[in-house]
Amino acid sequence: MYKTILVPIDMGHVVEGKSIIDMAIDHATEDSKIILLNVVEEIPNWAAINLPADIIDKSLDTARDELKAIATASGRKMDVEIRTGHSYNTILDVAEEKNVDLIIVASHRPGLQDYFLGSTAAKVVRHAKCSVLVVR
Repeated sequence: MYKTILVPIDMGHVVEGKSIIDMAIDHATEDSKIILLNVVEEIPNWAAINLPADIIDKSLDTARDELKAIATASGRKMDVEIRTGHSYNTILDVAEEKNVDLIIVASHRPGLQDYFLGSTAAKVVRHAKCSVLVVR
């Protein structure tokens, strides 16, 4: 089993997030640490000018509250991390920073753009230094 499991969750796909939580619990021992991560994409400066000044802070707070609710509903103690940045880079950075043994990431059915650019899950699989479990 794994000591530290990272579970990145896209708040736009929370239903998938619940099945990923179950998967993380299945791969964990009582001593395992499970970290729920949400990455809030940075807004380019040219776009941020037209948005309310506190929109990023509100997004971070909302994501934190939702992840805490998911963790509480699981019945298991989990750490919650909220970061800003590009999704796959941030996931890989957190995995290395927290010495993660396993990343459990959701993947949607790929569209044409994913075959050329690569989805977040595909990039994590290709570049992670630990095991990655992709859940569809």
